[in-house]
Amino acid sequence: MWRHRVLVSSGVRLYSRVAPQVVRVTAKNVAKLGSPKEGPKPRQLLSLPPFPGFPLPGKKSLNACHVTAISWVKYYFDEIQDSVIQSHFNKSLVQIEYPSSSDSVEKEGLGKPMRKIKPSDVMEVGARIHIPVSVAETAISKRFDTIPSGTLYPNADEIEYLQRLVMYKDSALLVLNKPPKVPVKGNMPIHNSMDALAAAALSYGYDEGPKLVHRLDRESSGLLLMGRTKESIAHLQLLFSYINKAQSKCQAWNDACEATYQRYWALVIGSPKDKEGLISARLSKVLLDDGKTERVVLAQHSSLEPSREAVTEYRVLGPTINGCSWIELRPLTSRKHQLRVHCAEALGTPIVGDYKYGWFVHRRWKQMPRVDIEPSSGKPYKLRWPEGVDIQKGSVLAKVPLLHLHCRELVLPNIAKFLDVLDGKSENVHPALSTRPDLLRFVASMPSHMKISWNLMSSFLV
Repeated sequence: MWRHRVLVSSGVRLYSRVAPQVVRVTAKNVAKLGSPKEGPKPRQLLSLPPFPGFPLPGKKSLNACHVTAISWVKYYFDEIQDSVIQSHFNKSLVQIEYPSSSDSVEKEGLGKPMRKIKPSDVMEVGARIHIPVSVAETAISKRFDTIPSGTLYPNADEIEYLQRLVMYKDSALLVLNKPPKVPVKGNMPIHNSMDALAAAALSYGYDEGPKLVHRLDRESSGLLLMGRTKESIAHLQLLFSYINKAQSKCQAWNDACEATYQRYWALVIGSPKDKEGLISARLSKVLLDDGKTERVVLAQHSSLEPSREAVTEYRVLGPTINGCSWIELRPLTSRKHQLRVHCAEALGTPIVGDYKYGWFVHRRWKQMPRVDIEPSSGKPYKLRWPEGVDIQKGSVLAKVPLLHLHCRELVLPNIAKFLDVLDGKSENVHPALSTRPDLLRFVASMPSHMKISWNLMSSFLV
């Protein structure tokens, strides 16, 4: 059957001449085949003020008899590109309402009489133009573009705060310990995103700031890797995306690539049946019933949606305590929400604080009572609370805990040592760099809410 690809915001979808069935997720979080989604709703229109006539404010050179429809729209939307406004006229999306008959028609309950208008049509005094809200959304969407580092000026506190997060720095990369609830990729309404602040505050004498190599969810915490040069960014992104394609003629580099891994610690509700294992479950993106919310789910064999391979190794760190277990996760692929979906749907043990994929379990969440005596020994529990930290905020003692997912360990090649070899500038590692290690290893401390949960339950770990 003939098919073609259409690029949409959620990925690449396959369509055919026959209307396909679409995979949807019901309120019970069960993926199933359903009927195709209903067509688009009627377009929402934005009503401009009535045309004031001559003279226009700030446009004394324009005579009311010669003000065209497109000139009036461009004057009203002075921040929007002319090409965007012209495209709405070309698609016959702009309508006009004349004042002469609107009152009588509305009294009869027939609605406002509107007709399509050409860009060259002359405006009449009191006429009102109606245009799709999409023309205004183009101006709003600019606020959601990535913040250019040149327009962001972090204050001294933000610079000091970000520099405290830096665990390692060399000529090729930076490693930070990201706190929870801090976004990684910045949009205009989000000022304190990691990439925007780092690009502006962590250049350390370079012409440009560091760039992200991989991402962490907003609610998660732990090791975040950033490249400092175009060459190191390209090689590191290739390493994290396609580790086999990152191979080169340098055997030491290949060995270092094979040793690369990430380890996460997570607190999950329940306990996996097997103490350790390998999760190999493909993931796909689907829309919820509202047609707007996107969610990552385990791919179904009968699904028409595209899916991607996702592999995760896991190991249980101890017994179930108060209905929860600590587990170690090692992703072998880099997919959006991979660990959260694998824990919730493949293992059946959602991560504590993951309300997107574990909401059905958190409805029955019971906060852990404060422990004063160790159940194993019967002695007073020796637990020192961090100064200035609310013991209930975000931990298992809370009614609404934060996400307990932390990128704890990262091992990767020392790219600063091999960069000249990878770029073909030299066949061998420079003698001055030969004594440096081939691998770099980092371990990040957990955030305060996970430390509290860990301290409460660490004496039970085996």
